[in-house]
Amino acid sequence: MIEQIEFDSQVYAIIIRTIYVSEGIKFFTTDDSSQQLGYMNRKKGYKIPPHIHNEVPREVTLTQEVLFIKKGVVRVDFYSQQMEYKMSKVLEKGDVILLANGGHGFEIIEDAEIIEVKQGPYCGERDKVRFEPIASELTKIIE
Repeated sequence: MIEQIEFDSQVYAIIIRTIYVSEGIKFFTTDDSSQQLGYMNRKKGYKIPPHIHNEVPREVTLTQEVLFIKKGVVRVDFYSQQMEYKMSKVLEKGDVILLANGGHGFEIIEDAEIIEVKQGPYCGERDKVRFEPIASELTKIIE
């Protein structure tokens, strides 16, 4: 199952639920997205030819992140670029999320292990603006 979170015609996140299954290869991002997110399902014996990636200059102006929930349950809260709370989703073991736009915060519901992938290099505190989260009891979890 794939969920695309949008506000004001802008993709904030793409969630690939652990139950998602498809044949072949499928990308969920557009070619011009600064972070590419895809899924592959290949049968035993399928070969991906060896390859290298060419150096191609790219300009990245916005950090995007991919999180893989290895263990546990995590609530992700979505915020606009103006730091206004929008909604929340719950992620479980095996789920993957691309955080593409807007703001986000997390609350760990059950002990969690999370793998994070994002563009580098990391610029320390210049990379983000921190702000106060919404109170847990005010969140709107959208199924």
